[in-house]
Amino acid sequence: MPAAPLEINGLCAGYGPTLIIEDISFSVKAGDRLAVLGRNGMGKTTLLATLMGLSTRHDGQIKIGEQDITDRRTSTRADLGIGYVPQTRDIFASLTVEENLRTGLKGRPVAALHEAYEMFPRLRERRRNYGMQLSGGEQQMLSMARTLLGKPSILLLDEPLEGLAPVICDELMALLVQLAASKEVTIILVEQQIERALDFADSVMVMERGRTSWAGRPEVLIADRALVDRLVGVGIH
Repeated sequence: MPAAPLEINGLCAGYGPTLIIEDISFSVKAGDRLAVLGRNGMGKTTLLATLMGLSTRHDGQIKIGEQDITDRRTSTRADLGIGYVPQTRDIFASLTVEENLRTGLKGRPVAALHEAYEMFPRLRERRRNYGMQLSGGEQQMLSMARTLLGKPSILLLDEPLEGLAPVICDELMALLVQLAASKEVTIILVEQQIERALDFADSVMVMERGRTSWAGRPEVLIADRALVDRLVGVGIH
């Protein structure tokens, strides 16, 4: 399915009665890419979980294009085109790489697995290995490839580079840049590697204590190291 626009209005959510994010509003045009930045514990992961229907929504609206998905189940949101790569990766440790990938096909033919192996040749080499036998970088490749096999129109990425070697980070970011260039998927990226996120994004939102503290163009932050340090606590080198 083609890339879809996403619109969020007044979103308040958390877990049970506890509010984590409050009054979040933003929109992303179809095919664009938004970086969500902020210190740890500011609600970024909860935001993505809420978009996927995995938290308790207290107020606000979520729309894909003209379709209101605010009250839709997680499975329905996935069917409507939202793909989610969580920080925890969530691969099946007791399944092989190929068996993991098959769970992401969403009714597509098994022959479509070649797309995953073209994206990440290393997965082809490891296709008979179990998830528990993979390195952290290979697990992240598997999680991302499995999600992309479902042809999402909106891709949510929660710190995909966390704990990975620089060469693996380069490989993953190269794939994301290629995806972004195709304009076939709308991407929301939560990432602590600030420079990589700013280089990638069309727009940026910074979160602080569950709210939006700043939003704008990445070039504004790139040009103002003091502003980055104040908002995120990590300067740009």
